[in-house]
Amino acid sequence: MPNAFHRLPGPAMNQWLPFILFASVASITPGPTNLLILGSAARFGLSIALAIAVGASLSASLMLLVVGLGLGELLAHAPLLQTTMSWAGAAWISWMAYKLMRADAAGLDEHGVDRRQGFVQGAGLQLINPKTWLMTVSVTAIFLDGQATFGAVASYATLFLLVSTPCLLVWGLLGIGSARLLRRPARLLLFNRCMALLLLASVWVPLLSQLRG
Repeated sequence: MPNAFHRLPGPAMNQWLPFILFASVASITPGPTNLLILGSAARFGLSIALAIAVGASLSASLMLLVVGLGLGELLAHAPLLQTTMSWAGAAWISWMAYKLMRADAAGLDEHGVDRRQGFVQGAGLQLINPKTWLMTVSVTAIFLDGQATFGAVASYATLFLLVSTPCLLVWGLLGIGSARLLRRPARLLLFNRCMALLLLASVWVPLLSQLRG
């Protein structure tokens, strides 16, 4: 007898928990967005980190929606497009790391930051982040199982938004906790340089490993 859940527009209830665990791990593990939130919270406060986290989570959820409704199939049959997106994303993130490496030791001034810019930066970073595209394609393959109805994809995208935002904010709280250690300009400069190196590693190590494979 067919499972009645397959006739529902959303995912089966027994798939919610695995997907929540998947989304939590995908969101909280280190990556370019997490490092951006960590550094921004340490330098400018939690509100800018919240703007970046919401922008990044909303962007990733929309990407999941678009991939689930057909873009994933296109990417699967267009390896050159995948490669181009990966290299373009790596180049843009490398440019961000270069800017961070060259940044001055600005004071921890939360009022001097445009939160709208933080939202756009978080959303834009997800669009060129190879890790995010890989995550959306994985969700389509593992959880949707080719049954990409709008209701099912929208349910997963919404749930990902709800799970991802607090997971990303954990990195903001870590940044707030480290802010007291960055009051001295020399420490802030060292922090910027370490964050820049980690940002480079977060994108180039997976990309080079993929090329070797």
